[in-house]
Amino acid sequence: MGEHRRDTDPVTVPAAARNEAARRAWAALRPRLEPDAVAALGAADADAFLSRADLALFDVHEPLAVLYGPAADELFERALRMVLTAAGERPAALRRIDRRREIDPGWFQRARVQGYVCYVDRFCGTLDRLPGHLDHLAELGTTYLHLMPLLRPRPGENDGGYAVADYRAVDPRLGTMADLEQVATALHDRGMSLCIDLVLNHTAREHAWAQGWLAGDPAYAGFYTAFPDRTMPDAYDATIPEVFPDRAPGSFSWVPEACGGAGGWVWTTFWPYQWDLDYANPEVTLRMLGEITWLANRGVDVFRMDAVPFMWKRLGTSCQNQPEGHSLLQLLHALARLAAPGVVFKAEAIVSPDDLVPYLGGHDRYRPECDLAYHNQLMVLLWSSLATQDTRLARQALGRMKPIPPTASWVTYVRGHDDIGWAVADEDAAAVGLDPFAHRRFLNDFYAGRFPGSYARGALFQENEATGDARVSGSAASLCGIEAALEAGDDAALDAGIRRLVLLYSVAFAWGGIPLLYMGDELAMRNDSGYLADPERAPDNRWLHRPPMDWAAGERRGDPATLEGRVFGQLQRLGAVRRSLLALRAGVESVLLDAGSDEVLVWRREHPRSGAFVGVANFSPHPRGLDADTVTGYGTFEQVHGSDGPLRVRDGRLVVPGLGFAWYAEP
Repeated sequence: MGEHRRDTDPVTVPAAARNEAARRAWAALRPRLEPDAVAALGAADADAFLSRADLALFDVHEPLAVLYGPAADELFERALRMVLTAAGERPAALRRIDRRREIDPGWFQRARVQGYVCYVDRFCGTLDRLPGHLDHLAELGTTYLHLMPLLRPRPGENDGGYAVADYRAVDPRLGTMADLEQVATALHDRGMSLCIDLVLNHTAREHAWAQGWLAGDPAYAGFYTAFPDRTMPDAYDATIPEVFPDRAPGSFSWVPEACGGAGGWVWTTFWPYQWDLDYANPEVTLRMLGEITWLANRGVDVFRMDAVPFMWKRLGTSCQNQPEGHSLLQLLHALARLAAPGVVFKAEAIVSPDDLVPYLGGHDRYRPECDLAYHNQLMVLLWSSLATQDTRLARQALGRMKPIPPTASWVTYVRGHDDIGWAVADEDAAAVGLDPFAHRRFLNDFYAGRFPGSYARGALFQENEATGDARVSGSAASLCGIEAALEAGDDAALDAGIRRLVLLYSVAFAWGGIPLLYMGDELAMRNDSGYLADPERAPDNRWLHRPPMDWAAGERRGDPATLEGRVFGQLQRLGAVRRSLLALRAGVESVLLDAGSDEVLVWRREHPRSGAFVGVANFSPHPRGLDADTVTGYGTFEQVHGSDGPLRVRDGRLVVPGLGFAWYAEP
């Protein structure tokens, strides 16, 4: 079941022939499509739609030909008629936003764009209460709100909401789809955009598509993959890394109802209740396109495309990062923007740097896929630098990353909802004299509080005692030492913990791209063990760093004498200064510099209009000197922000206080 063309080689047709086939298909379709477009949109908007289709021609037709061969022309017409219908149904208020964003296609790259991430239930309980808390977000400078999984999940265990049973309904515990639309409207009224998670790789087994497939409904034939015995699953599993080896080993689960009721091994990369969709079937692709455009018409601006590396399978590989998966994203991106030009895709691709950049279109031949991607490498290397008080690994690993296309942007962050996996490449560790396994083991021990002298209060996630592999859970404040300092009543340790937290965010806010603030970090919220009382959450210690929002602590955010006031005020100031610096707009790369200290991270950005920006972050608790000319442009750059006021120069060395940072820019 569900084999289609998965294990065949990609279609290889010369570019000229592909382009000519696309032109022929469009020349045949456009005269038939134009009157329908005018009827659906009116003459002016129809002209805009057809112009967008003309521009996106190769981004739509080529991937259809690569993925589905001779069926490309038929699918081309079906897909364009689908998005035309969606464009006709798009509300007038959203069309106005589309027009503004077509005039300013890099709207999400601007220095004023700043993100906040939260779970609705942890933040405010239900969606209808969320607009009442937008003042809190506005004080921080938030213009981009990412609400963690909120589409209706399966009952019971659901992978934190990522086992979706209905893409067109909200989790009833959070509210309704009408509530989500009202949230989107409230955000748009304040100049904020809405981001939600869209799980592409799989659905819950309870989803109507999965149940129809099990029942033998021809409308869902080939939506999922099942094998009657272990021959093929064993062949695939031989080269596929396990995601959850302790609780969900392998990539297949036995389902008695599959294979016509005879039983079969269903493809389940993650959990047995999450069934992988088979995108080798074009009907799956079109149905998912329908879900994307429907949600976009409810007011969603940004889709966090979950688990995109896993979307295409090939025997003998890791079944990740396959070329057809990139073609699939290119296709969905192009089609979605025909219906909703203001919509942006964000790739959730926690993979190696070499594999990550292509999700932003960074191929040998540029192909637009996602507009945003998480800079997981930066996040990991910040925590590594903090533990080792050494930035050589960060300079090495970040310095060899390929540049991303100027039309795309990184999303930079200190902490997310997930565990921290130590994605340190062996070659990067070896290049700076580290044993890769020993270093990853050290980081786990350090942030779990096992290493002598560690200030961190984290917990190991998915620990494999046989191999030593593990990841780390824990809130940013607890991992930075704030929790331990409060327990000990140690004011000096508390000061150091706060400085560590702000130091990490000083890099995330000034690296370039969209900085994300994870809910509660602005109040230094610590680990919460309350999840252990919930049977659904107790097995997953990632809920340790997903505490309910402490609004009583939030009331203290304006008092600089409190912990909350100290942290909130400093993060608020990071955002305010960032918004004044054109050099922190995305579209240019950050370049690592060696300014004479391995403990201090130094990076430079060159914007064609505003000139240079230099950031410094000292990961040592002690003052460190840098070559002043490297940082200050031979005295021509002004310090625009810093943790400790204007820095002093002594004998040609710029002295950066312990756990301190500074930002410099051309006047």
